[in-house]
Order: sequence, then C-alpha cells, then structure tokens
Amino acid sequence: MTRDTADQDGLNTRAPHDIEAEEYVTGVIMHSRLAFEECSLVMTREDLYRPAHQLIWDTVAGLIKTDQIADPHPALVRAEIEKQGQLHRVEGGNLIYRLGGQTIAPMMAQAFAERIAATARQRRYDTHSTELKAAIDRGADGDELAAIVAEFQQGEQLRENTGRGPAHLVASLLNWEEFFGTDFGAIQLLPGKLMGPGQQITLVGDGKAGKSLFCQEWMWRMATGQPVLGDRAQDPVRILYLDAENGQEQVQERFLSFGAGPRAMGELRYASFPPVRPLDTAGGGADLMAMVKATGAELVVIDTVSRFISGPENDADTWLNLYRHTLLPLKRDRIASVRLDHFGKDKERGGRGSSAKTQDVDHVWELSYQGGGALHLKRTHTRTGIGPDQFSILRQSHRDGDNWARGGTRHVLMTYDADAGFDTGMAAVPGTVEHIIAALDRAGVPNDAGNRVAREKLAELQIPGGNSKIAEAVRVRKARSEKSGIDVSPQRFPEAFQTTFPGNVSRNASRTGKDAGQTFPGNVAETPGTPPVPHVPPSKRGNGEGTPEQATPQEALCTVCSRPINPDWAARGYDTHIGCDPATGSHPDRPTHPPHDDAPHDAA
Repeated sequence: MTRDTADQDGLNTRAPHDIEAEEYVTGVIMHSRLAFEECSLVMTREDLYRPAHQLIWDTVAGLIKTDQIADPHPALVRAEIEKQGQLHRVEGGNLIYRLGGQTIAPMMAQAFAERIAATARQRRYDTHSTELKAAIDRGADGDELAAIVAEFQQGEQLRENTGRGPAHLVASLLNWEEFFGTDFGAIQLLPGKLMGPGQQITLVGDGKAGKSLFCQEWMWRMATGQPVLGDRAQDPVRILYLDAENGQEQVQERFLSFGAGPRAMGELRYASFPPVRPLDTAGGGADLMAMVKATGAELVVIDTVSRFISGPENDADTWLNLYRHTLLPLKRDRIASVRLDHFGKDKERGGRGSSAKTQDVDHVWELSYQGGGALHLKRTHTRTGIGPDQFSILRQSHRDGDNWARGGTRHVLMTYDADAGFDTGMAAVPGTVEHIIAALDRAGVPNDAGNRVAREKLAELQIPGGNSKIAEAVRVRKARSEKSGIDVSPQRFPEAFQTTFPGNVSRNASRTGKDAGQTFPGNVAETPGTPPVPHVPPSKRGNGEGTPEQATPQEALCTVCSRPINPDWAARGYDTHIGCDPATGSHPDRPTHPPHDDAPHDAA
C-alpha cells in the first residue's frame, strides 16, 4: 500500500492505495475472462485508485460484455481505447503493453483483488473523516454530523452485504414472471434422493462409519449414470471430488472394488490432495471456482472439510468465511456441494466445531455404522423437508484373497417386508436373525419348530448364529402361524406404532414380531420392565355345540434338556425350563456359534 505519492496522472494524494495489486489485476484481466470474472466477485472499478487502471477495467468489461471473444488481449484493449481517443490516458498505449507483459496466473487474480478492495475501504473511511472535519469546520450541528455518519455506514453495510454495490443488489431481485412460472416441486432430486440440484449438504459420521467409502461409490454411480440406493438411473452428473483425506492407493482399491476402471469413471473428476488455498479465504474460493469452471462440475465434494480450512473449527468466523468465499459462489451458480465432516466428542451435538457450520447448508445427514455391514443414514437438519429423512443401508463387500473383490463392494437400500417381519436385506448377512430365518425356511423346517430342532438343523447346515438369535428366530417363525390380527399384548400407550430404526422400538410394540419399529441389526428390543407375553394356548372349554374339552398332554418335556416341565409353566405356553431358555444363557450344554461379521473396508 502506498501513501504520500504522486501518480502518473499528476494527482497528489494521501489516500491509501495498492499500486502493485492494481497493476497485477489490470494486467491479467487483459488476458483472461476468468480473471476478470473472479475479480468482479470481490471488487468494482471504483475500488481502483488510478484513473488509467479504471479505463483499462472498463474497456475489458466492454469487450467481455459483447461475448464475441473467448478471452481479451492487450492489443484489443489498446484498439478500443484508441477508438475512444483516450490513448493519452494510458501513456499512448505503452502502459497497456507494460502491464500486459508482466502478468500473473488467472487463479491468483482474486487474491490481489481482495487487497484492492481492502485499501479502497480504507480510502473511503479516509474520505469520510475528511468530510466530517469539513462539516465541523463550517459549524455543522450534531444532527447533520449524525446524518453524515449514518449515510456512510449505510453505504458500507450495503457493500458488505452485496459485495458489489447497488447494481449487484438490484440484479438479485426476483423476476416474478419467471419465479412463479417455475415448478420447484417438479425438480428431480439427484440420484440417491439425498439432495436436489444446487443444494449444499453435510455428511457427518465417525471414521468407522465409512463416510468416504459411501460417498465415493455414491459419486461414482452418479457420475456414470447408474442407480443409487434404489433410485432409478438418471443422466450422468459432472462431479468434482476434492480429497485431502485418503491416500491414492486406498482410493484405487475402493474404486476397483466398486467395479470402476480407467474407462468406467464417467463424469467424475477426482483431485487428490489438491494444492488449493484454504477455502475459508478469498484465494481458496477463487482456486475452487477455477477448478469448477475448468471441469464444468455440477456438484463438488469436499473430503474432509476440516482439511480445507485455515481458521479454528470452533470459531464461527471460520465457517462464515467458508460460506462467503466458497459456498456462496457455488450456490449462486447453482452448483451443488457435499462436505464430509467428523462427529465431535458429543455425538448428540452433531459435527465437531462451531454450530455456525450447519447454518448455511440445506441438509445435514448423519451416517452411523450398526455392525454386520448395516448403516443408518439420518437427516437431522433440513431447510426444505423434501425427500426421505432416513435410509437403512447394507454395505456388501467380498474379499478375493488379500484384496477386495472387483465389483464386490456396494451399498444397497434395505427394504422392509411387513409380511415376513424382518428387513429382507439382512437375510444376506450371516449370523443375523433374518439370515437364520431364511435358512430355516429354505430347509423346510416347520414354523412351529422349537429351539432344539432349529439348532440341530442350523448345525447340520453349518449356519452360524448365537443362541439368543436362534431363540428370536424361532419366536418370529412361530408368530407366523398365529392368526392374523391377534395380539395378546395390550396397547400400553395411546400413540400408534413408531418407526424408530435403528436402535429403538415403539412403546406400543407388538409381541407378534411384526413391529414397524424392529431394530437392525438383531432383534425387536423388549421394553424395559415389561415381561414378555407368552403364547396363549387354545381354550379348554367347548364351543357350546358339544365340542369335547381338549385333552391335557400327559407330560410336557423341555425342548432343551427333555426333562418334565412344571404343568403350570407348560400350560402358559412355555416349552423350556427357565434355566434352559437360551435367552438367559444359563444352560451349560447349549451349543455356541460365534456370530460371523464380514468386516467392510477400513473406511474413512
């Protein structure tokens, strides 16, 4: 910045200005439309101190506005100024060639434009103080001085809010004819239904949840026009993925496991540890927008956002600067974005850092790993409310020796089968209740078979499953044979069944095993403090038409140890001793099958 200097137009001034930044900016915009557009985001021609530089700016703006050239050139700028008879203001044209000959890279232009805007603001305050002093010298009263201050502050606030003065503000006004002629409800959500075009979302989760693994497959399928999470296939989406989290060998392994390859990447452009400046600065925002324009991206992924900022995560200004410099330009150009983030120490509070980071996004999705390849994706914040609020996802993966099998990794949407009473997607996961039920069904085991029969058949089939899960599978299968509509457990609370997947069930959960709130993975959780309601045996009394009373079995035997059961206990529908019930874990001779869990990739 320079003070107490005489410029080339013979003007002596004490006003702040940055000659170096002005020369770099006016030099590069004579070569690059991109540089001019980036600088226009943060400064105006009034921010330039020297009139000669303002003339060059105006001339370049005129050339670009005609849209007849891809990029301007110093020779074209000189010719235009000569037509206007203004060459004497640019040293007869020598200034144009001098500035155009020592240019900088277009991506650097916005950083210098920020310097120009900063010194221009100082210059305005300097001018304002001069006006106040002049008003005081002429005897202005307090009201007049207050009016001068209020007018100045209003103008500065306008610049701060709009970035480019009144013209930019007016340009942002809605055209009512076009606005009401747009059917926003008919806008097609992007594949996967997690977001719409131009929206910005945050994907939060633990490292073990595999955010990157999930997002990488999601983006790859979107970029190649494949269906995602049960959604229909759509046209490929141009995607720019910025990754400062995962090594290239890990990225290659993952994409190969999805089934990708050098000629099967579609419209996905992947930047591994890109040398962009921090995205919470003007320079970083300019770098990203340059990459967006170079790739034609319609969606940008930032993995992980904490790797792309310079300010403290707990400082609200960091996230406000990220929005101002990076996310706002993306949103203004209708470019969607996905930011990956980590949970804080308290998961209940969402992503770590300042709460300001969630204020600018359209949706916040939280991804949690449930074990056995099961994932839960839940929307915790939303502006629009459009689309589903949660997804039950199964991560399937297969190994080929020491490596992950090519094309063997995918995330599939689990669908709920109300008739079967369990999530059909879990039937493919060994060790789960659903897998045990499916195996017994395929083997033709009757629905009313007890625990011992089920264990023997599973051992014969070499199907893994703990005793508690086998017992639950037996209960679910027995419930199938009961008459529909019978539920011996009374409604304990007035509200209807709730869908609380994963983890919880409604307080009104049915004891038939067909609850809408069935947990995943595993079993329907019993309500604390409420004992299970046993099966109700048929009445011993006749039907009033001479039907004989049903005979009581001579002796009921435990299906585990084959010893007699207390008659009262047997009459209530139990077929095991309390100590033999596999759910209690107290029977010393029960077979044990450790659950099998084919762990997924070590995902970030």
